[in-house]
Amino acid sequence: MIHIVLSAIVEKQSYREVRMKFTLVGMAVAATTPATSAAWFAEHFGFVVGIDLGWYVNTQHGEHPNLSLDFVQRDHESWPEATRGKNVVGTLLAFLVADVDAEYARLSEAGLEVVKSLVTEPWGQRRFQIAGPDGLLVEVLQTVAPDPQWLADNGFGA
Repeated sequence: MIHIVLSAIVEKQSYREVRMKFTLVGMAVAATTPATSAAWFAEHFGFVVGIDLGWYVNTQHGEHPNLSLDFVQRDHESWPEATRGKNVVGTLLAFLVADVDAEYARLSEAGLEVVKSLVTEPWGQRRFQIAGPDGLLVEVLQTVAPDPQWLADNGFGA
């Protein structure tokens, strides 16, 4: 009887019809020292530490309460065994801002390591990248008008 009921439920809704409803978007980063990484994002990007358990630190941004950026001790038992103890590679966290030039000046003046200088891309972004803690790349960008030739060359032209 239960099997029949479950089958009926599955038949009424396909996988693509069901949408996940979430209340928070978050990212957890494997960190050497979670408190140090959290402090870096607090100082330079306005995140606020919510919970600090030593091995786990939760941060949120005051202007974006549904965004959580967490740091977990990279060798802690809660981290997946397959990647436990390993460095972060290939992860880029991006922040879209209103004035990328002002942010570039502010973060450069703060002494952060710029790994990609300020550039205007033909697809409509003005951006730069800095080295964050624990191997993270942090991109700061602003949308700008795309180059008309780039649009035409990529099938978006008039």
